[in-house]
Amino acid sequence: MLYIIVGVILFGLLIAVHEAGHFLAAKKLDVQVNEFSIGMGPALFSRERGETVYSLRAFPVGGYCAMEGENEESENPRSFSEKSAWKKIVILVAGSAFNFLAGLLLLALIFSTVNSFTVPVVRDFMEGFPCAGEDGLQPGDRILEIDGKRVRVYADVSGYLSAAQGETKDLVVERDGEKVTLNGLPLVPRECKEDGQTVTRYGILFVVEEPTVTGVLAQSWNTGIYFARTIWSGLGMLVSGQVGLRDMSGPVGIVSYLGEAGSQGGDVAGGLRNVCYIIALIAINLAIINMLPIPALDGGRVFLLLVTEVWYLVTGRVVDPKYESFLNAAGFFLLILLTIFVTCSDVLKLVN
Repeated sequence: MLYIIVGVILFGLLIAVHEAGHFLAAKKLDVQVNEFSIGMGPALFSRERGETVYSLRAFPVGGYCAMEGENEESENPRSFSEKSAWKKIVILVAGSAFNFLAGLLLLALIFSTVNSFTVPVVRDFMEGFPCAGEDGLQPGDRILEIDGKRVRVYADVSGYLSAAQGETKDLVVERDGEKVTLNGLPLVPRECKEDGQTVTRYGILFVVEEPTVTGVLAQSWNTGIYFARTIWSGLGMLVSGQVGLRDMSGPVGIVSYLGEAGSQGGDVAGGLRNVCYIIALIAINLAIINMLPIPALDGGRVFLLLVTEVWYLVTGRVVDPKYESFLNAAGFFLLILLTIFVTCSDVLKLVN
């Protein structure tokens, strides 16, 4: 229960961070903010300071930064609708930028509190490893690519090796400051000796680093990019039909998974690190998903803004704002339906 509570709090903070991005960008660019709310539904707390009402609402599943003239025309010179296109884009992108930054900060916190982490640098080989030597891998090699795919973190190595077709792999490594290409290495799982037992491994032992400032920053950034690439891959699988909507998880499924991951941490500290790791993944996921060109999402609004600007430059005519309002309303309705479907699916999974 502890990990679920911590996860829900952190998930709510992600929403707050996202809306804070919009809020701070709007204030910086002199846009009037009428209300800044965390959560949806009935207000639990509300206070007006200056021109802005700050509120905390009952359901921690959303939030908003209500700007003057955001969804309608306004003659107020400080309204969102009166600002130039670049200012609108900065404000719209700021929410996702803050989510991505929050994910990186969480990762930095995690990696700075562990005793060590594994990096894609060869330390040694198991007995019988066939790809070592002058024409193969050597201790100290940093693996940069596997079959043309960029390696950033240790997880990339096992992922790319297991997903690759064929029994040989093409690698690019950094050795003594230079790139070395190693083609046709017979890297396949084989029986190796480990602590006196026979195990199936690729046979490569990797460097384990203690956390330093530069190491933590590099590992956090590379893991953030790894998350982003994984999310894009998942979106591609969803579009291609390799996975379906039933494979998606909403708030209910995420909370359940947070509790499970926390309980697998070994102790409280390990459990909290697991929860923070998942929340960091969710933060970067929110940053990417929210910038997709889908109506009602910030990315959709940026896309429509660019389309209307191009239309005006080409034709000299202004697009009626009611069309954008209609598309955003339709997109919001579809997102609500998707949320309901995914939530019901999560509940059924828990029941079953």
